[in-house]
Amino acid sequence: MQGSISRRNFLKTAAAGSAALAMSATSYARVIGSNDRISIGILGCGGRGVGAHMPGIYAHNDSQNFEITAVCDPWRVRQDAASAQVKEWYGREARKFSSYRDMIALKDVDAVMIASCDHQHTTHLKAVAEAGKDAYCEKPLARRLDRLKDACDAVKKAKIVVQIGTQLRSFPTFTGCRELYKTGILGKVGRIEQCRNSERPYWYGYVKDVKAEDVDWKEFLMDTPDRKFDPVLYSGWYGYRQFSDGPVPGLASHYIDLVHYITGAKFPSSCVCLGGTFTWKDEHKFTCPDHVQAMWIYPEGFMVSYSTNFGNGSGNSFKIFGDQGVMDMVNWNAPILTAEGGGKRMGQIRGRTPVEEVQRPDHFLDWLQCLRTRKTPNASIDAGYQHAVASIMAVRSYDTGDRMIYDPGRREIRKG
Repeated sequence: MQGSISRRNFLKTAAAGSAALAMSATSYARVIGSNDRISIGILGCGGRGVGAHMPGIYAHNDSQNFEITAVCDPWRVRQDAASAQVKEWYGREARKFSSYRDMIALKDVDAVMIASCDHQHTTHLKAVAEAGKDAYCEKPLARRLDRLKDACDAVKKAKIVVQIGTQLRSFPTFTGCRELYKTGILGKVGRIEQCRNSERPYWYGYVKDVKAEDVDWKEFLMDTPDRKFDPVLYSGWYGYRQFSDGPVPGLASHYIDLVHYITGAKFPSSCVCLGGTFTWKDEHKFTCPDHVQAMWIYPEGFMVSYSTNFGNGSGNSFKIFGDQGVMDMVNWNAPILTAEGGGKRMGQIRGRTPVEEVQRPDHFLDWLQCLRTRKTPNASIDAGYQHAVASIMAVRSYDTGDRMIYDPGRREIRKG
């Protein structure tokens, strides 16, 4: 990948002068050369990295002219699997690493897709930003506010392109819900709720037999407390508070991001959250809650409720309640508008009407296109910061039993 650094400088220079030049994406791509490929590294080769990120971008390989050239994961088995997939696609294996530092140090890697564990996201994103590389970073963006601010500040200082992995906001259905919401047809919205339930916690599905000699254990632990290697702890990390905070950041981060996307709200003013482990008590001794209820109040004048029941899979819902009707989005692929429960004073909603889709590039294509145009992706770093603040507020309330408030001017979460 000769000349990738000079090309990156050209990209940033061109972005700064884009308003004056008014270049289209097509002509801009022509200037940098049709043979000038973008080199991408995969950081985290598990279910998201190999199962979603790699095939997600490869679907656009012919039109976007890029190549996956490096992969990184603490587990050698996953490195090998990711590299083998790259060889199948491109005819040559990707370079393999266990430490993110080694992959990020590669001068010819232009962008990094971060699909690592929750406790690693901010460290990895900050390092990628400081290396001047563009990024795609999975949610939840952060577990701690101080690290969230550090990573976001590094991204803005470096002026890199970052897409956050809250891909639902790029669904045509939810963009359609956003445009319909803007019309005010629901009337006064007072409550938004999601119940996302399952028979068992999702972390059970990740438990695997892992051999200690195949894992760079210290690289996985990062700066969390040291402890003896445990294959369940490693593979089932989603279920342990040392590495994850359970269903609010794990699942509700998508939901909160959609609330922000559809309504235009940015930050909750307050939050309370309760939960615990009530159903799944066994030999694994998972520490993330299997039942949780979080509620946020927004300055726009509505309440947002999220609950998870990992003891029974019934009762799933996702609704926006207005005094004139309901937007029902429990079926992500076919949301509907209904007058159910509304006062019918305005009478604009009739029956059960499908929400009209608004077409847009899928989340991966949007990111790939922005790597060349230098435009802001659909899930910007600001959007990631906003969903992370709401998630961290809920986790702090869960841990302390206190109501949490957020001060956007000072970027502080405190008891209130």
